[in-house]
Amino acid sequence: MIGIAALWISVLLIGGGVALDRVLSAAITRNFDDGMNYVLTAMIAASEIGPDGEVLFNRELADQRFLEPNSGLYYQISAPGHEDWRSRSLWDRALKAPADHRDRQLHVYDSRQFPGEDLRIMERTVILPGSNTRWLFMVAQAREGLDAQIRTLRSTLFKSFALLAIGLFVLASLQTFYGLRPLRKVRLAIARMRRGEASRVTEPMPAEVLPMVEELNALLSHNERQAEEARTHAGNLAHALKTPLTVIMNAATAQAPDLGEAVIREATTMRRQVDHHLARARAVGRRGAAQSRAEVWESLTAVERAVQRLYPDARIDMDGDKAAAVRVERQDLDEMLGNLIENAAKYGGGSVFATVGRAAGIVEILVEDDGMGIPEAERVRIFDRGVRLDSGKPGTGLGLAIVRDVAEIYGGTVTLEESEDLGGLLVRLRLPTA
Repeated sequence: MIGIAALWISVLLIGGGVALDRVLSAAITRNFDDGMNYVLTAMIAASEIGPDGEVLFNRELADQRFLEPNSGLYYQISAPGHEDWRSRSLWDRALKAPADHRDRQLHVYDSRQFPGEDLRIMERTVILPGSNTRWLFMVAQAREGLDAQIRTLRSTLFKSFALLAIGLFVLASLQTFYGLRPLRKVRLAIARMRRGEASRVTEPMPAEVLPMVEELNALLSHNERQAEEARTHAGNLAHALKTPLTVIMNAATAQAPDLGEAVIREATTMRRQVDHHLARARAVGRRGAAQSRAEVWESLTAVERAVQRLYPDARIDMDGDKAAAVRVERQDLDEMLGNLIENAAKYGGGSVFATVGRAAGIVEILVEDDGMGIPEAERVRIFDRGVRLDSGKPGTGLGLAIVRDVAEIYGGTVTLEESEDLGGLLVRLRLPTA
């Protein structure tokens, strides 16, 4: 940032300095030429033709430098066939009249015809009254004074712009240093968190850095929640597997006659527990994916075909918004809908109705059946792992628990109600729209 600022400051100051130098140098030169033009005009106004046909001044020129030899201010009047009339300041020198001057326009140019003395010459061709001769009036002045003024100007400009550049460089450096200082504070805060001395960035920050700090703290909170969820999942899985393993160990130690049945029964329970916790872990890992998206109707159709093969006597109807999509991975959505529709087909009276709707950023999926339903007092407890109200049919009591856990991971909810149309259970699954 400092390098880029220094580069642009240098470019702008150099460009501005060169432009200002040209403007002011041209103004000084123009003022210098105006003085010479005044003298030339006064010479022409005071000139007349004498009795011998030569040019004479009817009044003396006011500038005394014309009378001082080598004073730096000279004039000369020339014409073909006439002797040059020169100022006394020229002494034994003469100005070289250009051979290509044929018009009456004012000409100004620089000349080095005098050794060690640069001249600026202004000339004009004039025809005076009473004569047809073309007289060349020339005024020359040493450039020493003009060049000294330009040198002084350039020196002043260089010093001023150099001082301005140094000031701007220092200000840009200070602005960068103090502007980035909050980032160094954030780096130190992160280092303290890595050493375990702090858990959040709590120092006051400027408004420009505060959003980044808030996002950083939010990320830390998110990671802590994921770590806590991972620990909870590991603990729950260990607890869930502990009892079946104990049963198997006891049966094996006692050499029970039903050891094979016990192993199969407890292994099935263990498999369901592992599937449940793997589903949670998979959903937690996918939750942060911003591209998570699943078409609800496609998932419902696939689940309906699979459940229909398992329960061919059940009738499954679907209706609602076919374009609805949720911010959930397709595999997780299939698992949630599969558990809900399979439960409705298994425990219902043979009719299942699924409805899809959208409202205020939420996709709502209703799954109804015509079974016995669930008493209101049991609708909270039924979500606990392993709880079953109908033990006469195969199952592990983990289906609704999986639906609840995966839905909450994605920011959704699942509730149980009574179906007004079919009279059985109504499951209301709400998920964020994609």
